[in-house]
Amino acid sequence: MGLMTGDEKHGPAATSTLDALWVLYDRVLRVTPGTTEDPGRDRFLLSKGHGPMAYYAVLAAKGFFGEEVLPGFGSYDSPLGHHPDRLLVPGAEIGSGSLGHGLPLAVGTALGLRAQGLTEPAVWVLVGDAELDEGSNHEAIAYAGPAGLGRLNVVVIDNSSATHGWPGGIASRFEAAGWSATTVDGRDHEALYAAYSAPHPGRPHVVVARVEPKN
Repeated sequence: MGLMTGDEKHGPAATSTLDALWVLYDRVLRVTPGTTEDPGRDRFLLSKGHGPMAYYAVLAAKGFFGEEVLPGFGSYDSPLGHHPDRLLVPGAEIGSGSLGHGLPLAVGTALGLRAQGLTEPAVWVLVGDAELDEGSNHEAIAYAGPAGLGRLNVVVIDNSSATHGWPGGIASRFEAAGWSATTVDGRDHEALYAAYSAPHPGRPHVVVARVEPKN
């Protein structure tokens, strides 16, 4: 985290995601540096792409690229930009950073895998609570539940930065659309793993990971 520099570093956007990302890549996702092109791999989409340094750190720790690349973060000739570029960052499924795009893309990815008869790969997407102010996300939530996208999983990092919020909490918005939902401490690795691995047959699943409020 200390390698983040510049006025556009979005520090809280990165640090808020670190534990959730680590548990995903360390214990849940079925993807490795050698399987990034395997049709049977799990897909992870970082929608909260405006603070990618934790994502880069986890990818480096898992061998997707060398740790020596990290100190160049944000520099002109570094592949590690302030928003991740899927053409430059090994392991990145999408370019992201503009709020509200990742969840709709994840819904499309889950539909595409289903259409191809690929029933094993899971699709995971990490969004920020403030992204849920974007209408595109609510359309995706409303569609995915009735569509029964059981391989779709969403992690919402809740650092109390949303403008509007939702009556009854974030999880209730997803539950109203037929999703499986749980809310956990976003710094508790065992709680995160239990939530990530909870069965949800025939329904998409959301894990709301609460962390310290954004300052």
